[in-house]
Amino acid sequence: MSAPLEGLRVVELSGYVATPLCGMTLAQLGADVVRVEPIGGQADRSRWPLGPSGTSLYWTGLNKGKRAIEVDFRSEEGRAVIADLVERRGVVVANADLPGLSYEKLRERRGDLIHALLTGRRDGGTAVDYTVNAEVGLPAVTGPVGIDGPVNHVLPAWDIAAGLYLSTGLLAAERHRLLTGEGRRITVALRDVALSMVASLGYLADAQLGGEPRTKDGNHLYGGYGRDFRTADGRRVMLVVLTSRHWSDLLALTGLAAAVEAVERALGADFRREADRYAHRAVIGGLLEPWFAARPCAEVEAALSARRLLYAPYRTFEELAADPEALLAGNPVLGMLDQPGVGPHLSAGSPLVVDGEQEPPRPAPSVGGHTGEVLREELGYSERDVAALRERGAIG
Repeated sequence: MSAPLEGLRVVELSGYVATPLCGMTLAQLGADVVRVEPIGGQADRSRWPLGPSGTSLYWTGLNKGKRAIEVDFRSEEGRAVIADLVERRGVVVANADLPGLSYEKLRERRGDLIHALLTGRRDGGTAVDYTVNAEVGLPAVTGPVGIDGPVNHVLPAWDIAAGLYLSTGLLAAERHRLLTGEGRRITVALRDVALSMVASLGYLADAQLGGEPRTKDGNHLYGGYGRDFRTADGRRVMLVVLTSRHWSDLLALTGLAAAVEAVERALGADFRREADRYAHRAVIGGLLEPWFAARPCAEVEAALSARRLLYAPYRTFEELAADPEALLAGNPVLGMLDQPGVGPHLSAGSPLVVDGEQEPPRPAPSVGGHTGEVLREELGYSERDVAALRERGAIG
């Protein structure tokens, strides 16, 4: 079966999370993505976490299935090689407007160019996920009740969203080119992604329209009922109640229907309503805690599963990776990948399922591992040309 993006050829000039994720998303759907790195590799090639050999697990995880060439970005000759490759391929994704490689310069060489650029801020200013997150308000409502000061979360959510937006914009531009023959310039600002989502989720409007200021609320689900419970064997389980069916089934399971009805009468509340469950979450939690505390986690999981309730046990990364065979058997998005410099380890292919098929994980490239191959096959350079460029330091 041919991959959905077979035939799409992309040049990637990028580092860190968002743009490599964009390139990998396209590669996992069948695009031929050539990542161009400076001599010695991009700065994020050594970013933590690292494998036992010192190879970056972060870098290899975000660059699976690509090819890589190594070019001196600072030299005119090196930039000419990159421009030749972009002209040949017609699609480039980048996270900086580099000298001689801006949209305007590259479009002079190919009028139907698709140029997808990630910036930190709309005005061209710098920003990263962690600085963007700080200024959109989320750390102020993250963390346990009573903790003073902001609490950051560890997931680079805005980088992830920006990378997927970038790939969506690039594919939209490619569709436009197929229909009209015209290229497109796509720009995504990391800060705009965060502002867009904070607005779309209603957080900005709530503050603007005078809603009650949000504060830190631990692991409670804002506006509904959800929180973590400790089981008899010291484990913790996250429970979420979204619908009236969830609520009635939870009461039937725990045998609390009569007690909850009495509490509702005393409080003048109706816990079938999300707002009332949230308003009286502490009371509800006090009623439910003994049921969880009296049972080991396995029994809790079995009982909640039987009722098709929304829950999950908390796990560490180590616990999740402790049984790779179970993970592989339960989810084909994961596979064992033998990555040079790392060895066999759990890795992921594309989470997209196309006609029942999923792309398995493929290794990330070594620094400059495809330099000669790409220059010879795509740009028509001879072995002598490649050797001369290497001798002059224009390529690695």
